[in-house]
Amino acid sequence: MTVISEIEEAVATLSREDLSAFRDWFQEFDAKAWDKQLEDDVAAGRLDALAEEALRDLREGRCTDL
Repeated sequence: MTVISEIEEAVATLSREDLSAFRDWFQEFDAKAWDKQLEDDVAAGRLDALAEEALRDLREGRCTDL
């Protein structure tokens, strides 16, 4: 049995209240992981090309008001 299948099995047995608490915890955990990945990507310059493209589009009038 893999760790993932063990987790799936454990989650399937949670009460409604525990599942709700787990869902809240996981949502926060996942958001922090996403934030960390974004920070790492910014620090490594992985988003520089996208930022430059957006700024170029703005300077050249290719952005519209929403």
